[in-house]
Amino acid sequence: MKICIVGAGAIGGMLGAKLAAAGEEVTLIDQGAHLEAIRTNGIKLIWHDGSELVAKNVRATDSFDAAGKHELVILALKAHIIGQVAPQLPRLFDDTTVLLPVQNGVPWWYFQRHGGPHEGRQLKSLDPNGTIAAHVDPKRIIGCVVYPAGEIVAPGVVRCVEGDRFPVGELDGAPSERAKRVSDVLVKAGFKSPVLDNIRSEIWLKLWGNMSFNPISALAHATLVDICQFPLTRRLAADMMSEAQAIAGKLGITFRLPLEKRIAGAEKVGKHKTSTLQDVEAGRAIEVEPLVGAVVELGRITETPTPHTDAVYALTALLNKMIQDEQGYVKLQKKTA
Repeated sequence: MKICIVGAGAIGGMLGAKLAAAGEEVTLIDQGAHLEAIRTNGIKLIWHDGSELVAKNVRATDSFDAAGKHELVILALKAHIIGQVAPQLPRLFDDTTVLLPVQNGVPWWYFQRHGGPHEGRQLKSLDPNGTIAAHVDPKRIIGCVVYPAGEIVAPGVVRCVEGDRFPVGELDGAPSERAKRVSDVLVKAGFKSPVLDNIRSEIWLKLWGNMSFNPISALAHATLVDICQFPLTRRLAADMMSEAQAIAGKLGITFRLPLEKRIAGAEKVGKHKTSTLQDVEAGRAIEVEPLVGAVVELGRITETPTPHTDAVYALTALLNKMIQDEQGYVKLQKKTA
């Protein structure tokens, strides 16, 4: 399959390396030192078991025009960057191109092909000017939930910390040959990719942890096990998750796991820094809106009180603003004396 991956970071690079190794025709779009390293040496993936692979059979470019048309476009950028590149995405599409967005949190397309009273509603926190919706036909989209955690460890080198699941599904829940084909390609590359008939339920299950643990980790500079084993933050995470569960319930979503089991699963991951904490330490813009702001917006839409989530959202949004305004980073360092 001819595949273009927009954003060759931790998740995009992981997908690109394994898809290319499985024989797919892969083009990566990125920029800077990371792009130059991939052009020179290929994309290197360090798997969570310590094994390594280097995919040299990839094209790498910073030009959407040079990339050309593809059967499958995997959009692997952070959610807050998508609006900036949305006008260029149609350059990658032909009439039948499928778009697979792979972002954390609530997706901008949440109410597209949703049905019910909120059908087609635009989420202001995720697409405030309608730029993404104006350039991406929702009929192209297949939903996806990203379970792996990873990081860029050097230009051209990504590491998978844990996880290998990318469930997919049509936005309207209907079975389709194209969803099966996307699943088959991912499975061939070594991932687990079941086709689901309710992709939004899976989004909420993953979001349940991200909307609580990620911002708390960024504010407290703590790993997952630290948060879960400190009674006050464990309770805060549970309170935020309860608010999210109430919102999801009003949108017709049920969770297949009890709340405490979801927290226990995060605790088992151990001393893992969430992607949001990694971004804070690196001085990068953080995923405030898809992880927390959109939950607050959905709370307003469904008339659900979210006092704990509101407070954490305010603090995380201010932290994000300060990092960008001051062009700085925040990292907890051990004392040297």
